[in-house]
Amino acid sequence: MKKLFRTGLNQGATLLDWLLQKPCPLCDRLTASALCPDCWHQVDRCQVGCSAHVSLGCQPTGQLQEISVFAWGNYGGALKRTIAALKYHNQPQLARPLGDRLAQAWLKTLPDVEPLSIVPIPLHAEKQRQRGFNQAERLAEAFCDRTGLPLQREGLIRVRLTEAQFRLTSTAREQNLSNAFRAGRFSRSAPSRVLLIDDIYTTGATARAAVQALQQQQISVWGIAVVARSQISARSHDRAGRRIL
Repeated sequence: MKKLFRTGLNQGATLLDWLLQKPCPLCDRLTASALCPDCWHQVDRCQVGCSAHVSLGCQPTGQLQEISVFAWGNYGGALKRTIAALKYHNQPQLARPLGDRLAQAWLKTLPDVEPLSIVPIPLHAEKQRQRGFNQAERLAEAFCDRTGLPLQREGLIRVRLTEAQFRLTSTAREQNLSNAFRAGRFSRSAPSRVLLIDDIYTTGATARAAVQALQQQQISVWGIAVVARSQISARSHDRAGRRIL
C-alpha cells in the first residue's frame, strides 16, 4: 500500500511539473525554468566576467573620475536575445537568474570590495508603467539577495522621458540623457559609496549621466555592474589602454 501511495505521489508530482511548464522564451521548448537547459547553456557561453576601469564621471572640480564597469558577459548571441525577451517581450522572470549570475561573478572576482549601496538605473515613470517593471531593479534585487548588499531603489530618479538609446549615435545618446537623472533618497544606514546596476553597457552615456547626477550631490560612485557589455564598449576600452581584469 505504501509503495502504491509513493508511486501515486511521484506520478502526481510529475504531472504537476509537466502542467507548470511553459514555452522557453528563446526556442519555445517546454520548460519549468525561465529558459530551457539548452538555452541557458548558450547564455552561459557568453560569460566573460571582467572589469574595465574607464573614465566616466565628472566631479564638481571638473576632473574626470575613474570608475569601474563590471560585466558578466558579452552582448551577443543567446544573451542578447535573453535580454531582449526580458525587456521587450514581457519576460520579467528572466531577471532573477541573470542578476544572480552577475552577483556570483562579482563575489568570485571582487570578494574584498568595500560595502556599497546598490542603485538600479531607473526608468522614467511613464516608461515603467508601459513595461510593467524596471529590468535594472529586478536585476538589482537578485544581485542584492546573493551578495547581501543593500538595495536603494530610489537612490536615482529619472526625471526626463528620453528616446530609446539603441536608435541613436554616440553623440545623440549623450544629448538624449543630458539632465535625465537626479539623485534620490538613501536610507540612513546605507553605505556612502554606490554601485549602479543595469542590463547593458554600450557607450557609457547612461552611466555618465547617472554618475554626474549623483556626484552633483556629493555621492561617490564605485562603478556600474551590468549583465552584458557590448563589443563596441569592449573595443573602445581596449584601444584606450584601460586595465581589464
